[in-house]
Amino acid sequence: MIASLMMYARPELEGAHSRYWALIREELADVGIDTPETLSQNAPAFEVWETPNLVLSQTCGMPYRLHLKDKVTLVGTPDYSLPACEAGYYRSLFVVRADDPRKELADFKNEIFAFNQPHSQSGYAAPYAHATSKGVWFDKLLQTGSHNISAAAVADGRADIAALDGMTWRLITQYEAFAKHLRVLEWTSPTPGLPLITAKTNDPEKIFSAVQNAISRLAPEDKAALHLKSLVKIPAADYLAVPNPPEIKSKTP
Repeated sequence: MIASLMMYARPELEGAHSRYWALIREELADVGIDTPETLSQNAPAFEVWETPNLVLSQTCGMPYRLHLKDKVTLVGTPDYSLPACEAGYYRSLFVVRADDPRKELADFKNEIFAFNQPHSQSGYAAPYAHATSKGVWFDKLLQTGSHNISAAAVADGRADIAALDGMTWRLITQYEAFAKHLRVLEWTSPTPGLPLITAKTNDPEKIFSAVQNAISRLAPEDKAALHLKSLVKIPAADYLAVPNPPEIKSKTP
């Protein structure tokens, strides 16, 4: 068995995530579902998502629709009460250096765009859809491996612009000193947020109820730290309807 809630994991949130998982375990035990004692927060994402012994994890919309839709079952989508988003949805944002005077996305067309992964909805697919709708895309791409590193790359000058999701940006502004060197240039349209998934053999309704109950039982300080409001159901069709960007062809600088 394996479980992971790695998508918004940070050292500062390790305790809150552990207590959250302990409550989920209690709720799942009450309905006869066995669970691992601890979360595998550092395990490779696809190894977690594709294991037939998956109890619970959080994935991204683009990996779900491209690779996982026939291998896992959706449980529900956490609602982080993000601004200008309906429950369970999120937006991406473009960040640039705070002292960069440019005001339009097109002004950065020839600059270095940092992104986490080419299969990321918030780091690549949503910004691609937003930028190309304005007739813009970037000539130089820098794949960093994480939103945090993308943001840091802009702050320290390795890149000029990056795309992050709204929840990650919220955490960066809370915990990272380099956040003061960044500003938001533009926001994308909302898309369905990062869903919880389980193996095909598990009962998603029981798991949904267990997670929802655990959220309601979380101590106020842990709920605030994790920015969790509730768990909502977003149909699989809504995730599958989001367009995919083409494969990356530009060279990394």
